[in-house]
Amino acid sequence: MPHDHADDPHLSPSGHPYRPDQDEPLTYWQTMEIAIRELLVEKGILTPAEIQAEIDAMDSRSPANGAAVVARAWTDPEYKARLLADASAACRELGFDIGPLRLIAVENTETVHNLIVCTLCSCYPRNLLGLPPDWYKSRAYRSRAVREPRALLAEFGLTLGRDVTLRVHDSTADMRYVVLPRRPEGTEGWDAEALAALVTRDSMIGTGLPRSPGDVASTVAGAEGNG
Repeated sequence: MPHDHADDPHLSPSGHPYRPDQDEPLTYWQTMEIAIRELLVEKGILTPAEIQAEIDAMDSRSPANGAAVVARAWTDPEYKARLLADASAACRELGFDIGPLRLIAVENTETVHNLIVCTLCSCYPRNLLGLPPDWYKSRAYRSRAVREPRALLAEFGLTLGRDVTLRVHDSTADMRYVVLPRRPEGTEGWDAEALAALVTRDSMIGTGLPRSPGDVASTVAGAEGNG
C-alpha cells in the first residue's frame, strides 16, 4: 500500500519522521533552580501557585510595556522629565516592576542617537521589554556595536548623518538602558495609545526608529482589506 510505512524504521505509524528525544541531563543551573524552588516551597516561603504566577508575569513582559512608557513620555512632558531622571521609578508609576535594577533612559534628539549593547553577555531590560532578540546576544553584535557602530546600524537599515553624534551604552548586571526615541512627525494630537503603536522594540534598543504614521495606516488598511 502507498501509505503503509510500517517497514520504515525512520517513520512513525502516522508517516511522519521520528523526532529525537530531548531527554538530556539537566544543566548545573537547571538543577540549582529546581533545588531552590523546592526548598522555598518546603519552607513555606512560597507556594507553587505563587511561583507559577511569577513565571506567568515574566512571560507576559513584552516590548508593548516599553512602548507604553515611551508614548507616555511623548505626551506628558513632566513624565518625560521623571523618566530621564529616574527611569526605574517612572516605569513603576505605570505598573511595570523593574525590580532592583537601575534603569536609565537615554533620549534621541536631532543631533544625538543612542545605541544599547551588553559587551559582556546579554544584559537587557527584560522587566520592561521582555526577552532580548537573539542577535542582541550574538558575539558579532556585542563586538561591532562598540567597534563599528555606524556600519552595524547601516546593516539594520539605519544610516546616520555625520552631524549626528552616536552614543553607545554598555549595560551591566545591575544597570540597564532603554532608548527614548524621537516622536515621529505628523503625530500631533495623537493620544498615547495610538502613539504606542508606532514604538518598536528596535527603536528602544537604538537599532531602529519608530514607525511612521503612514506605516501604521497602511497596516490597518491592509488588515481591513483582508477582513
